[in-house]
Amino acid sequence: MQEIEATSPDASGAAACDVLVIGGGPAGTTAASLLAERGRSVVLLEKDRHPRFHIGESLLPLNVPLFERLGVLDDVTRIGVLKPGAEFVSDAHGRAVLFDFRDGIDKRYTYSFHVRRSEFDELLFANCRRRGVDAREEIRVTGVEFGRPRAAVTAVDAAGRTHRWAPRFIVDASGRDTFLAGKFRSKEADKRNSTAALFAHFRNVIRRPGELDGVISVHFFEHGWFWLIPLRDDVMSVGVVGNPAFFKSRQSDLAGFLRQAIAMCPSVAERMANAEMISPATATGNYSYRARSMAGDGYIMIGDAFAFLDPIFSSGVMLAMASAALGADYVHLHLDDPRAAEKLRRRFESKVERAIGSLSWLIYRINDPVLRDLFMNPNERFGMRRGIVSLLAGNVHADTSLQLPVLAFKSIYYLLSGARRIGYRLDRDGLQRI
Repeated sequence: MQEIEATSPDASGAAACDVLVIGGGPAGTTAASLLAERGRSVVLLEKDRHPRFHIGESLLPLNVPLFERLGVLDDVTRIGVLKPGAEFVSDAHGRAVLFDFRDGIDKRYTYSFHVRRSEFDELLFANCRRRGVDAREEIRVTGVEFGRPRAAVTAVDAAGRTHRWAPRFIVDASGRDTFLAGKFRSKEADKRNSTAALFAHFRNVIRRPGELDGVISVHFFEHGWFWLIPLRDDVMSVGVVGNPAFFKSRQSDLAGFLRQAIAMCPSVAERMANAEMISPATATGNYSYRARSMAGDGYIMIGDAFAFLDPIFSSGVMLAMASAALGADYVHLHLDDPRAAEKLRRRFESKVERAIGSLSWLIYRINDPVLRDLFMNPNERFGMRRGIVSLLAGNVHADTSLQLPVLAFKSIYYLLSGARRIGYRLDRDGLQRI
């Protein structure tokens, strides 16, 4: 393997920089852009070359202020499909329920977008370069050693050449590669949500009419749930998320199994009666995990590098970018005054943990009949419906105005769980004996 000498080396022969970011997805590019904007020297290393396929195509309204901050809202608008809300469909309940983002508590951001991630990620990568980041593609980080005052990072490019950097701080935005969590052996599977997903792109899927064309559809079925995400050019992203037992029943190739799953859900099968699969079917397992810690001496983990949740509430990109923005604030201050930055580090960790906790409570129960009854029969008492819309919009940092509606929703859930144990369930006419 050929080695080359880095430019602007420090005493060890490695190129010096303030911050080195591992990973060029939404989390990495957001953190890199915001740090470069503040005058920091930032190197970003991405193992692949843009554009590259990625799942996670549905964004949330709380992404929009981040797009504004990065100066990319017009670009995202150009490549995206307007997303006004989310609908939940249940054949068992015989109905669909729309959650319109305009009905949430926060009226500032009432829409979002669906995007092809290949276009979206490339757009964010180009933007961070414009902001002064030394952003490189097809270069894989192979080693990190922490020390004072600088760490040592080794990476290998597509030609097999070795490069070295000496950053003052490392931001791990390596996504599901979980580079540092793997190095520290701190990654833990979330055994409460051991699901897997299978997905592909289709044409000729029936879309919702008029202004509802851009809603994301979540279809409940016996073994889990489906997503239907409308993209440009009459393309629909369709995926199924199910439990291990469901995927162990597979006896065909991935494309065949996806079609079998679609046939199990009448409301999805109806919309896809004439659908044409235009991409390979792709599967991914071990969906939910987290690292034991997200920050340490000279590093932070952001986005999927720290934790990944079930995608039912489309929270992945929003959580990644929000944690990147919070993390960038901390890193910037830490580089000047580590002691003063400790308060920001605690705030960063607390907000990320709170967001994950808010969504995890729902995710753990999404296959529970009681929670599905509540979603399919939303109640306006105590602002519960507005609270749920706000969570679906990505308002997961639980400000005071959101806490009461969400607490009310949880309280009703526990009451109905008790009622179900004695033979009652909720439907559109109220409590009914099972």
